[in-house]
Amino acid sequence: MAIITKITTQQKNQDRYNIFMDDGKGEEFAFSVDSDVLIKFQLKKGMELDDFSLLEIQFQDDIRKAYHLAVQFLARRIRSEKEIRDYLQKKAIKEPIIQEVVHKLKSQQYLNDSEYAFAFVRTMVNTTDKGPDIIKQELKEKGIAEKIIIQALAEFPPELQLDKAVNVGKKFFKKPSKDSLKIQKQKLEQLLYRKGYSFELIQIALQETVPKEETDAELEAIRHQGEKAHRKYSQYSGFEYQQKMKQALYRKGFSIELIEKFLVEKNSADY
Repeated sequence: MAIITKITTQQKNQDRYNIFMDDGKGEEFAFSVDSDVLIKFQLKKGMELDDFSLLEIQFQDDIRKAYHLAVQFLARRIRSEKEIRDYLQKKAIKEPIIQEVVHKLKSQQYLNDSEYAFAFVRTMVNTTDKGPDIIKQELKEKGIAEKIIIQALAEFPPELQLDKAVNVGKKFFKKPSKDSLKIQKQKLEQLLYRKGYSFELIQIALQETVPKEETDAELEAIRHQGEKAHRKYSQYSGFEYQQKMKQALYRKGFSIELIEKFLVEKNSADY
């Protein structure tokens, strides 16, 4: 067995100690330990350590080092259990040590996936316009159990979801557009779907945000699209020109009534 010959404090880290030992070949550096490990095993000069004791000390010290890494990671913001596990794995920490660290963090209430999920939902609701489907997916990616996700999403009730979706719609229609109202409606529908809102809620939001009547913007849009179509079909005349213009503008989402109005306006301007 080896005997501890000297214990010194590390210069750069006062909470860690260097252990020197002699196994019959003279004194040499053996390992370093955290202060808590030093106290736990009551390490001191003259103490004899067998191979099993050395392995146990090293294992406990590896746990302490991984624990400190995890706490520093948690200091930035609250984390899920999966985030902690993934972080420690990237640091090349072995699974048995990760398991011990996670167990300790849970017992100290530093890790709680339920509290994490509720806090995450509240943050997303207060700071983003993401819908519940996207939030649910992000929680799944963070390793949160389905049951906990369902409970946490109670923080984002349907009426609040609708408010968020309607606000997205209002902002959408404030932006200038050269598209028809129909195309704008389709784009808004796709936008809300990508943000994670349900089909049923999107339809309600559209009813509350899409303009009900022909607007100046709609007239401006058909004039813009109509001029583009005119340049394409200007070589045609009469009935053939009228049909191609109608087909082109209808595909762009404009109503027959609005197309007819534009063509009359266009015809009047040409004469």
